[in-house]
Order: sequence, then structure tokens, then C-alpha cells
Amino acid sequence: MTHTEQSLDALRLAGDELADATVATLFERGEVGKFNTLMRYVSTVGQPLPEGLPEVARAYLNETSSPPSWVDWDEMERARLFFIDNNVHISTALSFASMPACYVVPHVAKLLSATHSLNYPSKRMAETGQFTVYLMQPGAFEDGSRFIPAAQKVRLLHASIRHHLRREDRWDTATLGTPICQEDMIGGQMMFSIQVLDALHRLGVHMSVEGAEAYYYAWRVVGAMLGVDQDHVPQGLEAARRFSDQYMIRHMGPSEEGARLTRQLIDLYEEVVPGTLFDPVVAALIRYLVGDTCADWLQVPRTSWDRVVKVAPALLNVLETIEDRSPLGAWALDRFGHLTTLFELSSLTRGRVMHYAVPEHLKKDFGVSTRAARTRRWTPPAARLG
Repeated sequence: MTHTEQSLDALRLAGDELADATVATLFERGEVGKFNTLMRYVSTVGQPLPEGLPEVARAYLNETSSPPSWVDWDEMERARLFFIDNNVHISTALSFASMPACYVVPHVAKLLSATHSLNYPSKRMAETGQFTVYLMQPGAFEDGSRFIPAAQKVRLLHASIRHHLRREDRWDTATLGTPICQEDMIGGQMMFSIQVLDALHRLGVHMSVEGAEAYYYAWRVVGAMLGVDQDHVPQGLEAARRFSDQYMIRHMGPSEEGARLTRQLIDLYEEVVPGTLFDPVVAALIRYLVGDTCADWLQVPRTSWDRVVKVAPALLNVLETIEDRSPLGAWALDRFGHLTTLFELSSLTRGRVMHYAVPEHLKKDFGVSTRAARTRRWTPPAARLG
């Protein structure tokens, strides 16, 4: 076994000490219900914590109420501008590339299938989209913003899943590792950053090197706030590429849970798309972005649109060129992207704001840059292992 493999094996057993201890105490004292009720009123930075909040929860919220001290705010602003410039494309990549990438890792698909939200894929997709929108708002870390409370709740949600699966002996830790372990959290960070950038490239989206690097940096900040051990996180895009390749090759494969989750994802977006004529586009886009091997593992149906979708990058390339060269065109496409993202999020949430809560029970039947910088165009590096 190589040193790298030993390091990854250690990460497979590691959780999140702070969040895990907080959740364990809440359950031991029977305070989860009270915590969930009161936390529904904690949604923005700077508001007073409610009276009656369990002390262990109050201590956790105080300790995690600030971003990491090492954050480069200029880089975060570049990430925000990158998101504004590409929001509709990023939403597409998150939905049709990142989520299927999660499902193609069998133990991750098994874990996702263990939660009550199995039959409500719109909830999971909406929470992911809303979380990203919160992150990319101006002043995301300032008073009145929603990102930090959302990150605090997601971190506790992950800890509660670990708590339940281990307490109820519903997870084979020896074979599968700790549920939502450090390796999986870093792997998830790669899926929502480096693999999003890969998908944008496949779609023909124009990206600057600076914008791509800033977008990845923003997800490093997210990872830190979700309890990821920063000593093991890739610092730049090249290292991220190596980790992402290693993680996927180490774990990806077919599974019943992955195929089922993918079918639910396809059904969800076919319901969102008006009419039925364009329904096959959903499956075709997933197949194009994840590749035939992964698509076959996930049982993504082949359709007559598979070849048509391959024309999309050429069309997007034309639109991106217009955006690069015309301030008016850039403004119009930015507004369209913003409205499309809001429409998608509204469709998934049915117009409601999503709330994150620590689940008291899990399923009992679980089986185990700115535009000006685009002259330096970013393209994905070749796969490198080792």
C-alpha cells in the first residue's frame, strides 16, 4: 500500500469532531426537537440566538460563526463575479454533472438513499442550489446574509447522519468507511468545484484561468466551514485534479441506489421542463456530461437527443463570444441566467425557503474574474494520477 493510499484510508475513518460531539450531546440529552424548532428562527448572520437554545448548540454556533481567518476576500469577490457571469451554466453543471457524479460512487449513493429525502429529490437539489446562491450573494459573510447559518446547519446534518448510522449499526464502517468521512467531504468538494469546471468546459463555456481558480477557492472556503480538515485539501486546481481523479477511480462503479437516484433526478427535471417533447434532453445532457461509461452504470436511457445535445457547445460558444464582445449582450445574458436560476430554484422549492434540520430518524429499511480576464482561457488539465 502506497503512502497516498494509507493517507486516504485514514481520511475514510475520520469525521468532524466538533459537529459530531455537538450532535451526540443533543441526542443524549433529548434536545434535538427543541434545537430544530428554535433553529428555524436562525436564518441570517448577526441575529441574536433564541432563548432556550441548548448550551452545546449555542457553543457550536458561536465557534462556527466566522469564516476562516485565511480567507482572501479579493479572491472571493472574483469567485462571485465568476458565478454571476456563469450562473445558469453552473446550475446546469451542478444538476446534470455533479449530482450524477455523486451517484456513481456506490457508497455515497447508498448513504444518500439512507435518508428520508430519498423520495424527495427536489428537496436535495433545491438545498444544493440555494446553498450555492447564498454563498455567491454580495456580503455572504456579513450581517443579514444567510450563508453562514446554512453552512452551520448542513455541518450538523452531516454529523447527525453519521450518528444515526453508527448508533443503529446500519453502516459497515469496516468496508465503507465512516459515513460522510473526510475523504468523501473532500471528494464532494471536488464534485462541486473541479467537476463543475470540467462540465462548463464540455458545454463550451468561456472561462478565464483567474475565474476558474477563484471558483475553486470559494469551494475551499465552503469546505473549511463544513468541517473539512484543511491539512488534506488540495490547494490549487492541479492538485484538485489529481485528488478528483484518484477519488473517482478508487470508488466509482454501478449500484442499484445510484441508478435509482439518477432516475429520480431525470424524472424531476422532466417534470420541470414544460410539455414532453424536450424530456429526453435531460437524459441526453447527463450522458453527454458524465460520459457513456458512467451513464450506463447509472442506467441513463439512450435517446434520439444524444447526438443533438453534442451541438450545444457550438451554440454556447457563439453566445459566449457575443457576451465577450458586447456589453449589451453580456448584460442581457447575465439577466437571462439570473432569471433562469431563480426559476429553477423556485420550481424545485415550490416557492418556499428550504430549512435544514437535524433528522431525528433515518429510514428504517436502509440496507446498508471577471469577463475582462477571459483572454487567458481555462481548459482542464489532463488526468494525472499518483
